[in-house]
Amino acid sequence: MGEEKKPQSAGVWPTVKPFVNGGASGMLATCVIQPIDMIKVRIQLGQGSAGTVTKTMLKNEGFGAFYKGLSAGLLRQATYTTARLGSFRILTNKAIEANDGKPLPLYQKALCGLTAGAIGASVGSPADLALIRMQADATLPAAQRRNYTNAFQALYRIVADEGVLALWKGAGPTVVRAMALNMGMLASYDQSVEFFRDACGLSELPTVIGKYSLQSIKHISSDRILHSALGASTVSGFFASACSLPFDYVKTQIQKMQPDAQGKYPYTGSMDCAMKTLKAGGPFKFYTGFPVYCVRIAPHVMAVFALQTLRNQTICLEFFTITIDVGPSRTIMPD
Repeated sequence: MGEEKKPQSAGVWPTVKPFVNGGASGMLATCVIQPIDMIKVRIQLGQGSAGTVTKTMLKNEGFGAFYKGLSAGLLRQATYTTARLGSFRILTNKAIEANDGKPLPLYQKALCGLTAGAIGASVGSPADLALIRMQADATLPAAQRRNYTNAFQALYRIVADEGVLALWKGAGPTVVRAMALNMGMLASYDQSVEFFRDACGLSELPTVIGKYSLQSIKHISSDRILHSALGASTVSGFFASACSLPFDYVKTQIQKMQPDAQGKYPYTGSMDCAMKTLKAGGPFKFYTGFPVYCVRIAPHVMAVFALQTLRNQTICLEFFTITIDVGPSRTIMPD
């Protein structure tokens, strides 16, 4: 009896898939979370509590104001989230291969998350700058408002008025924030999936594919997959919020600042902003609006991972011929 040929993955799809799934999931989640993100930015700019900001915006600007900057938010997800989620999966898959297929320890997942966050933030920083400016515009005096109409016009005017390098204004805190957020989000998500799988008997698609044979995969309950993804992403959202909010606060202050009449900016850089904030309000000042930030980050993380998991499941069930045999009794889809 001849040796059975092992099916091999072909083409670029296995490499591209994590980037496509990550970007699409992030963009869908942003459409839901955008109003909460707008409220979070206004709170950080000193406009009051969540209730006050919401009432003021509804009264003075109308419901559409909650979606101001949506084009920049979608562009940000198309660049930042595509790069960070895709690169995280590529990095972790490579690390697992180097680890002889064994699960990665938490510190290696954290390192992969830090690296993926830095890559994503570097790519997405221009769109993030446009988003913050569009969201903060209504809080400025009428004479200082930029009145960007959409993300692409914002990027064009930034380049025309301030130069190409201005697109990366605030990139330092943006990258550090992304590294902290991704370390908290991606590492804790994978760790939580393993916990729910081992302790609670639930499963998330990447671990399910590795655990079950190709013949039995179609019978795995979608509910079990989704419950694990939602539980893990809830934990992940909390840790992502706690790790990243101080850096997000500094990033927002740097990106929205305007020069005064003498052309002087309120902060000379990220460290200056951090030290002045610490001196003026203490360490808890960096956690201004934490409940709203957590409400903004956690559902976004839940939506991204749940959508990504379901998309992976659909793709997996449709393209079973794209498999990689990694052992005598395990078949795994490229994630």
